[in-house]
Amino acid sequence: MAKKIYDLSQKLGIDTQFWPFYPPFEAKYFKRKPEHGVNAQYIQTSNHIGTHLDAPHHFVTAGITVEKIPLEWLYGPGVIVDLRDALDDLDVYTPKMIEDRVEVREGDILVLNTGWHRFAPDGAEPDEERYILRHPGAHPDMVKWLLDKKIRLWCVDAVSTDHPMNLPIGRFLGKGTFGQCDKVRKICEQKFGGKEGVERLFPEDHYQLTHNALFRHNCIHAENLGGDDMDAPEIQNKRLTIGCFPWKFEGGEAAFCRMVAFLDR
Repeated sequence: MAKKIYDLSQKLGIDTQFWPFYPPFEAKYFKRKPEHGVNAQYIQTSNHIGTHLDAPHHFVTAGITVEKIPLEWLYGPGVIVDLRDALDDLDVYTPKMIEDRVEVREGDILVLNTGWHRFAPDGAEPDEERYILRHPGAHPDMVKWLLDKKIRLWCVDAVSTDHPMNLPIGRFLGKGTFGQCDKVRKICEQKFGGKEGVERLFPEDHYQLTHNALFRHNCIHAENLGGDDMDAPEIQNKRLTIGCFPWKFEGGEAAFCRMVAFLDR
């Protein structure tokens, strides 16, 4: 059966927002057509920019690297879950919110459309501060649910799978200078029941929770999904085929990737 193809990837270039404390994407020409008869470019960057796949080795020293990830984990049946109507700044998403919208089967590739890709530099409402500092993140219940569902690959259209309060963003970014972490914490305390509510939902030992708890079980993820097709109505809350195509990076802890959805015509 013929399939329609949807690109769920952000553009990657010098304007792409980069993870706090990580180096930006740099590109330059080292050969140009008039001088060398050819245009050729050189790039320097971290792996964690633009749409990318994280391998277990990102957080587990003995974990598998990108080139060793079985292709069966990266292509197959899955779902795109439309959470846009339920998420605002610094909200959390839960298994119930997902299962209320679409059937998720064991081993599915899971894509969460939080709506946050619209704030990326190539999105419809570019706002890199909101994109980086106030994105929604995983409720702690997501960890057990993903493992129970035997999900190998889950993906979000945000800069991280983890909530900002479980990241440098909400814990120490700008401490003593611009105070981004203090501003994030203030919003979260208003949203989640004060200081006690925040400490209950984001305890100290949940730092980078989904990264630390899931990679050791070979539950991997892709971040910074987006692109013009991400909000296509016909692929929301729908079962379809999903593919993640990183380059075969030997020893790689992460790699740029192209995320694609395939829908039967």
